[in-house]
Amino acid sequence: MGSAERLERWESRSEWVLAGVAVVFLVAYSVQVLANPGRGLTNLLNGVMSLLYLVFVVDYLVRLSLAPHRVRWFFRHLLDLAIVVLPFLRPLRLLRLVVLVKVLHRAGGDAIRGRVAAYTALSAVLLVYVASLAMLETERNAPDSTITSFGNAVWWSITTVTTVGYGDLSPVTATGRVIAVLLMIGGISLIGVITATVASWIVERVAQEDSANRAATAAQIDDLREEIRQLSARVHTREDTRDDAWSPR
Repeated sequence: MGSAERLERWESRSEWVLAGVAVVFLVAYSVQVLANPGRGLTNLLNGVMSLLYLVFVVDYLVRLSLAPHRVRWFFRHLLDLAIVVLPFLRPLRLLRLVVLVKVLHRAGGDAIRGRVAAYTALSAVLLVYVASLAMLETERNAPDSTITSFGNAVWWSITTVTTVGYGDLSPVTATGRVIAVLLMIGGISLIGVITATVASWIVERVAQEDSANRAATAAQIDDLREEIRQLSARVHTREDTRDDAWSPR
């Protein structure tokens, strides 16, 4: 039977390992796409990426076995399933780098508002870079393709992720269009995260200032009440003194 505690313990121990595996995968894939090496090095890189793929498979199966409600966990982690079941669609293997983004997000934790600039910059650079690699590999040998260099691929990724879309460069293959859709969704999601974080930060600051103003007002009211109490006590003291002075002896 699964256990939520065991699952959480496994995820906390494995997330940085998976992030390191994702970085190694990114390096190997970058060499394979940008350097366009010979057959021997290509086979070696394919072997390395296959071994890295097995790490993701093992992690997915372990988390599924540890989940207390496996069916519910399965449907809530369809993206993790896609990372595992799409190994042969070469560009879509970059979905494994989602693990790296998750680790960066969790590393920010509650202090993400203070690190929003760094987190956003890293996420945007990673998103543009991996999309450019995937698009270049898919499109550079396709007939009538305009994305035949890494520079063109980066330009296309930037105009797509920012939803500008000049239309001067566009994918012609089915896989390239799938990558374009994923990049559009990623760009919209990234903008949404930035907007939500900034809005949350503004609301928190306003709430803090409002709480500070309320605390100051309450303190002033307490001071006024204390002064009124002291004045009232003095008045009563004087009245009692006067009564004693006029009372018959």
